[in-house]
Amino acid sequence: MNFKNELIELLSSNIEELDKATIEKLIETPKDPKMGNFAFPCFSLAKAFKKAPNMIAEELKTKLSSELFEKIENVGPYLNFTINKETYLKQVLNEVFTKKDKFGYSNIGKEKNVIVEFSSPNIAKPFHIGHLRTTMIGNAINNIYKALGYNTTSVNHLGDYGKQFGLLITAYKAWGDRETIEKDPINELLKLYVHVNQEIENDPSIDDTARAWFKKLEDGDKEAHEIWEWIREVSLAEFKRVYDMLGVDFDSYAGESFYSDKMPAVLKELREKKIVKEDNGAEIVDFESFGENLPTALITKSDGSSLYITRDMAAAIYRKNTYKFEKNIYVVGSEQSLHFKQWIKTLDLMGKEWANDCVHVGYGLIHLAEGKMSTRKGTIVKLEDVLNKSIEKTLEIINDKNPNLPNKELVAKQVGVGAIVFQDLFNNRIKDYTFDWDKTLSFEGESGPYVQYTHARACSILRKFNDMDLLDINYSLIKDDEVINIINILSKYETTIIQAGEKLEPYIITRFSAELAKAFNKFYHDYSISDSDEETKRARLSIVYAVKTVLKSSLALIGVEAPEEM
Repeated sequence: MNFKNELIELLSSNIEELDKATIEKLIETPKDPKMGNFAFPCFSLAKAFKKAPNMIAEELKTKLSSELFEKIENVGPYLNFTINKETYLKQVLNEVFTKKDKFGYSNIGKEKNVIVEFSSPNIAKPFHIGHLRTTMIGNAINNIYKALGYNTTSVNHLGDYGKQFGLLITAYKAWGDRETIEKDPINELLKLYVHVNQEIENDPSIDDTARAWFKKLEDGDKEAHEIWEWIREVSLAEFKRVYDMLGVDFDSYAGESFYSDKMPAVLKELREKKIVKEDNGAEIVDFESFGENLPTALITKSDGSSLYITRDMAAAIYRKNTYKFEKNIYVVGSEQSLHFKQWIKTLDLMGKEWANDCVHVGYGLIHLAEGKMSTRKGTIVKLEDVLNKSIEKTLEIINDKNPNLPNKELVAKQVGVGAIVFQDLFNNRIKDYTFDWDKTLSFEGESGPYVQYTHARACSILRKFNDMDLLDINYSLIKDDEVINIINILSKYETTIIQAGEKLEPYIITRFSAELAKAFNKFYHDYSISDSDEETKRARLSIVYAVKTVLKSSLALIGVEAPEEM
């Protein structure tokens, strides 16, 4: 039963002047729950009724009645509707019991395809804490779109092409040792990368050598390709270890190199349609000549080598042809905003009607007390080190507070990693935030451990009464305000997921889980389960089950595990 739809039917049958679509748009949700579940403003009826809105509300109140609403009252120009609590409780809880971990899911995206590109680290460079944002925001968006019924394809567009590989090949041939690198790939390759950049400061000709090696790679040189492929393989093996810690996987690891043979066709089309023009040997798109307020974009360099923009266009065209996507989402830092505007507009100029279905999801930076990171200078904080430190700190807390906890190493991993992910996704993605150990690992307030502990508490209660039948519930016994508050939150879960998908904002789910945990803990504090009679106990346990189910589901959407014991 959809109470809003029932209200629309009720109002429609009594207001001939408005159609159902208009009525639906007018219905509001009062900010204060004491004012009811729905509110209908009567201002738009004043002209037709030739009466003041408050008089219209008073008159309509006398005509409206329904068993679904225990209270209908006029408050000034508004009609306020309060749902019958028992009916409301029964509807929401039965839906949770029936759908279980799929409660709140929908089929909005049925038979529609969505691409979500995220993470996309550069090969041969450390997977640092700055990569956390793209990885977990993208993973959450991918999960949210699955919950909305879309067919999603998660893509790790690896940075496995470009001049940096010319630099690495140059460094490897001059100072590298294969056996040493294979023992510790990322750190040793990073040393080479830092070293070659330092040498360039003393001898700029090394930079020319690196450009030449990248050109060889683009032209299919055997030696260049073999070194590149080996570097890619050892790097990806290191990355996958971090992805396993985060519980993230991908449907495709097709990186920039995958599109190298698809770029000539894009360049040919750009030239044929006279979208690019020659500029000192290079090729550019002069957006001003097309009436667009964007800076000029470089498409190919004077030596003929390609750039990111060319590869991104080739990738988008390939994905549209292959996946027939409804939406092609890119989770990439906000500093790349201009880059996305340029290549998406170039596709639009090429006549690709779907160009604006390519969506850039930007995000802010993680700040560290230690200062700004730089791969070239070697001043980076590896994400794996941060995750391991969080796990170690969590294990220390467990050993202090619950040393006999079964599988405590596993729980420490779930909570330690979950704490970092939860903090990362707690605020609007566009905002920068400062990484804070104390806030991250807090078991109080709006934190991952707090929500996880609430889930574990609910599981513990249910284990204690594991033989209790939760099917025959007397809902009149749990009409308390705290319970109705929980039901109000649970009933918003589906629209919360929809809103998170529309806005591409995982924090909407994160905040929901924190709000639900807080409401449940107040209920648990105020109402005894053990000391109540059997019928009341069963009714209250139904709330515990519903909260446990939805907490686990909401945490899963943002990529956080929900331990059953803590």
